[in-house]
Amino acid sequence: MLTVIILFLCLAILLYFLLGGADFGAGIIELFTSEANRQRTRSTSYQAIGPVWEANHMWLVIAVVILFVGFPNIYSVMCTYLHIPILAMLMGIIARGTAFTFRHYDAIKGYRTQTLYNSIFIYSSFLTPLFLGIIAGSALSRRIDTEATNFADAYIFCWLNGFSIAVGLFTVALCGFLAAIYLIGEADNDFDIKRFFKKAKMLNIVAFFCGGLVFLAAETSNIRMAKWIFGNPVSLIAVILASLSLVLLWVSINRGKRYIIRVFAAFQVSMILLSVGYTHYPYFITEKNGNHLSLLTDHASASTVNVLGWALVVGSLFILPALGYLFYSFRGHTDHD
Repeated sequence: MLTVIILFLCLAILLYFLLGGADFGAGIIELFTSEANRQRTRSTSYQAIGPVWEANHMWLVIAVVILFVGFPNIYSVMCTYLHIPILAMLMGIIARGTAFTFRHYDAIKGYRTQTLYNSIFIYSSFLTPLFLGIIAGSALSRRIDTEATNFADAYIFCWLNGFSIAVGLFTVALCGFLAAIYLIGEADNDFDIKRFFKKAKMLNIVAFFCGGLVFLAAETSNIRMAKWIFGNPVSLIAVILASLSLVLLWVSINRGKRYIIRVFAAFQVSMILLSVGYTHYPYFITEKNGNHLSLLTDHASASTVNVLGWALVVGSLFILPALGYLFYSFRGHTDHD
């Protein structure tokens, strides 16, 4: 059952990045859209994510529950030493969701309140994936110091460092890129389609440079990331496949293929996560003192793992069909304007 739980954990993280990341990206695109076109971007975003945006956070909840129940040591270390970026991320999720709801359903749509809701939505859409990436980078950066004797070493410098911030910026760029690709297929006129094609190209370039920044920050932080990825056959193949899908993506974009590019974009991001995740497996957290917290050894008791595994299997039989029907039901039948 441990293998089943790990598979569910990896799947939940992947789906949260692909679906929730695209949600965050909608706000990121709005942030970097001119004032004249923001309402058009806002309307397309509502049509795309309005019905299902809350459902996307289900994957984050599943991942947190799996860590809390199945891997209490890992959960404890993360929530203790990374509680500041975790709290910032959660506040961003709450603020973003609240602003998203109130700017559309508020009974009194005054200019000041709408301006406030719009500002909260777009800035929290940027900050939330930034801190999500910072948390992920911190788990791999060997900066978590469980033997620290002062507040700064224990709770600040473990996440406030160049490598973690570079991973955070890379996460933001990938979320924006995913959203631009998804919104191309949701646009209903040539003007918006061209706008989102242009943003997809721009954000793909930004993601490429942010990816380079991650490697540069890793080298300056004595993190052997290049060796981890390019020295591992599976990770290397994943990088090659991601590069090939990037070529196909650009060809498809130039040919105006609106829907197939979603597959290439999701595949590309999945390969990036696979290349990083596989090379570290089974380790989940690398500490400053060289110790590792492993998914294979730092888990709950056998009875707890067994119950959790069966709960995930049985629960998925109810949740996945219902979620599929939710997407099917709202597909093409939304009207939020």
